[in-house]
Amino acid sequence: MELLLIILLPLLGACLPPVAERFGRNVCALAAAFGPLLALALLLSYLPALFEQQVFFFHQPWLPQLGLDLSLRLDGLGMMFALLILGIGLLVIIYARYYLSNQDSLGRLYALLQLFMMAMLGIVLSDNILLLIVFWELTSLSSFLLIGYWSHKSEARKGARMALAITGAGGLTLLAGALLLGQITGSYSLQVITNSADLIQAHPLYPIALILILIGAFTKSAQFPFHFWLPHAMAAPTPVSAYLHSATMVKAGVFLLARLYPALSGSDLWFYLVTFTGLATLVFGAYNALFKHDLKGLLAYSTISHLGLITMLLGFSSELAAVAALFHIVNHATFKASLFMAAGIIDHETGTRDMRRINGMWQYMPITATVAMVSASAMAGVPLLNGFLSKEMFFTETLQVELMWGFDWLIPLLATLAGIFAVAYSYRFIHDVFFNGQPIDLPKFPPHEPPRYMILPMALLGVLCLLVGIVPNYTVAPFLDAASYAVLGGGIPQYHIAIWHGINLPLAMSVAALLGGLLLYYQRKGLFAFYERKYRVDEKEEFEKRIQGVVRFAQRVTDAIENGSLQRSAALFIATALLLATVEFWPLGQLLGNVALTPLDWVSLLLAAVLMIAALVTVFIHHNRVAALLVLGVVGLILSLAFVRFSAPDLALTQISVEVVTIILLMLALYFLPQITPHDSDRSRVVRDVLLAGGAGLGVGLLCLAILTRPYDTSLADFFLANSVSGGGGTNVVNVILVDFRGFDTLGEITVLAIAGLGVYLMLDGLRLPLPGMDGEGRRWARDPYPPILTVLSRILLPLALMVSVYIFLRGHNQPGGGFIAGLITSIALILQYVCSGSAWVQQRLPVDYGRVAVFGVLIATLTGIGSWLFGYPFLTTSFTYVDWPLVGKFELATAMIFDTGVYVTVVGATLLMLAQLGNLAQTTYTDTHQEAK
Repeated sequence: MELLLIILLPLLGACLPPVAERFGRNVCALAAAFGPLLALALLLSYLPALFEQQVFFFHQPWLPQLGLDLSLRLDGLGMMFALLILGIGLLVIIYARYYLSNQDSLGRLYALLQLFMMAMLGIVLSDNILLLIVFWELTSLSSFLLIGYWSHKSEARKGARMALAITGAGGLTLLAGALLLGQITGSYSLQVITNSADLIQAHPLYPIALILILIGAFTKSAQFPFHFWLPHAMAAPTPVSAYLHSATMVKAGVFLLARLYPALSGSDLWFYLVTFTGLATLVFGAYNALFKHDLKGLLAYSTISHLGLITMLLGFSSELAAVAALFHIVNHATFKASLFMAAGIIDHETGTRDMRRINGMWQYMPITATVAMVSASAMAGVPLLNGFLSKEMFFTETLQVELMWGFDWLIPLLATLAGIFAVAYSYRFIHDVFFNGQPIDLPKFPPHEPPRYMILPMALLGVLCLLVGIVPNYTVAPFLDAASYAVLGGGIPQYHIAIWHGINLPLAMSVAALLGGLLLYYQRKGLFAFYERKYRVDEKEEFEKRIQGVVRFAQRVTDAIENGSLQRSAALFIATALLLATVEFWPLGQLLGNVALTPLDWVSLLLAAVLMIAALVTVFIHHNRVAALLVLGVVGLILSLAFVRFSAPDLALTQISVEVVTIILLMLALYFLPQITPHDSDRSRVVRDVLLAGGAGLGVGLLCLAILTRPYDTSLADFFLANSVSGGGGTNVVNVILVDFRGFDTLGEITVLAIAGLGVYLMLDGLRLPLPGMDGEGRRWARDPYPPILTVLSRILLPLALMVSVYIFLRGHNQPGGGFIAGLITSIALILQYVCSGSAWVQQRLPVDYGRVAVFGVLIATLTGIGSWLFGYPFLTTSFTYVDWPLVGKFELATAMIFDTGVYVTVVGATLLMLAQLGNLAQTTYTDTHQEAK
């Protein structure tokens, strides 16, 4: 349970800051830190056992039929990433307190940051690949909100949209690959998948699954050619960049590669795809970083490059390369988060991030400069810093790679070239920002050191870079051992982290990178001129062109199909359905089967005749909308009787209740429309509609005839009938299906119903429409809208209707009824009071917010499902028992009744939210009109 708390505690931090913000920014920051701090304390309590290679699990069935369970695993790899997520997250919380201006909502930023933190923790602690993808998509959505935090800026909106489009598309391919892995292994458990390497790699679907999963990982970690979204995500506030783009979001892709490393690595396909993608990203990112004038732009491309380095190491498929990749993940997170914070401080104090203007900052902010230079040196791989150690391991592993046709030298050469660029852009960061003369036309001058607690997070990360670089075996080694054991699935290879390994080829590569980088920087003028002259693509502009092209194409298709006419839309829909149905069912051959039809009787014939007459009358008098609506109600009533005739009382009760609510809704809507519709259909349209309606009716009739004269499989129905009492504790099979067997579907339906109710409310809120002054025949409406006789009768009927509603609700588990029908009856009883007595009268006696009622109903139903987890059962598992009550006797108690209560409350809240708002609109308009008339 503690593992689940580690994930959920940041949600507490997401809820508290918006509330605490009114008490001051310091209180807001403390509230934001509360949840992550508790989660970090819980995580640290596991460290001794994790250092001993122990693994902790949490398993709670959720949707076992789909293979989706709430399965969590804490091992060395998850621990390492969770520490980065929580540790750097807490530092970012402190930093953000001083970064944002008073005009920006600090509480909203904290809430979004910790929603993202929760999603990242879910990714690294998931032991079910489907659950991992759920959290994966949550990171895409929350990062979209974070990148677009300054939504008033065009670049923020475009950067957020680009990031969501690329990572969201990658998430879809990842889902497809995960489903294939599940099919190959027979399980979606990551533990099973990682232990099935031979089975997976021998399967013919392995190449497809691997490519799909790699696309998902590459898009998330900004690998070439999906890299272009990351630089444009720098439009986010710097605390967001320091968190998402150094320690968390972009690390999700390499985490996935590490997590699936035991299952997918080792093949030639893995080697070439992962290694060369990482190599291309490493060199491309390092090259472009050198030429960026924006501080965060330089850091963004350097992040791309380092992510390529990590990906490349994982592609080597050697044990020591995997250890080096994990080591560099930690190192990169520390020095890059520190550098982003430094960039934010410089921007905060100078008003710009343009390195051509922010020169000579050493004399104005020496503390910031010192820490930033330490972190930038770590990024460059300078000795005595952590980046040097992992870079040495990287160079060593590049020398072990064997390529076809004797090209073994290519990878070390390109790795050294990337190292040269890394030193050059790191030295440029140091020299151009902190030295290089005096600042030029700064928006804020003179700059000065920020508050000490804004420097503190950056300084702590800088100290870590130094400590790990000097004493790695006493700082990072235990964490690295635990993570390596989890990735490699067994013993840890012999390796030794040290500053000095003697004079060897990796050292020579490091020296070449350092000297070459300095030389390259001092020749920068010619390089910059070459870079500016060559053709460069503006990724954001190109992306926007593609997006706008898709939008224009969609608009042309929409304009060709949809011209605002409901008739045309319905005609196209029905014609398409007829065409597809004809193509599919034409090979049917014989229409009639060998099963005899039910004999006709005079009651069925009479109902059918009334149904057809009512339908025809509706068509012929459709121009009189109110009359057509009343006749259409006859159709609904006949359908209810048909359900009774064929032994479906639950459907009959539902149909007649829905019919009443629908008629009321349509009457309220038609009140604002003309009472008479002119005969405006020309002959061609009438012919078209007759043909379509006749074809649809004939097609549905023939299809029903074909189905009813053929035997059908009753196994599903027999299952429900056999297990309704034993499994669900109820004899009303329909209700047991709704609240037990298919309870998850019902939960989704009432959620949609609540959302629809809120949508209608928001659409109508504040709307004012002109009131029709007379009916269709020119008679003015009565000045008294509430006739006394109708008002008195409605109030007398209210308690009776509520009593019937309670009765229908209580009997629903064993006899026709249930929460949905009871909720509709209650809604009808209450809406009758609105119609007969007015909104003001009802609201004075029932001051209820129906929106909250609907949400509360969904919450009840959801908590009922979650409650089953506490007893070790899958989500929404029903439990029931029988008790003897005094006077009452033996009585059944079922948790399904609590779920049904949620259904009841949601139906009442959502229905009244829609109808009462529409009725209130009519009453308000009526009152305003008559006041103006007076």
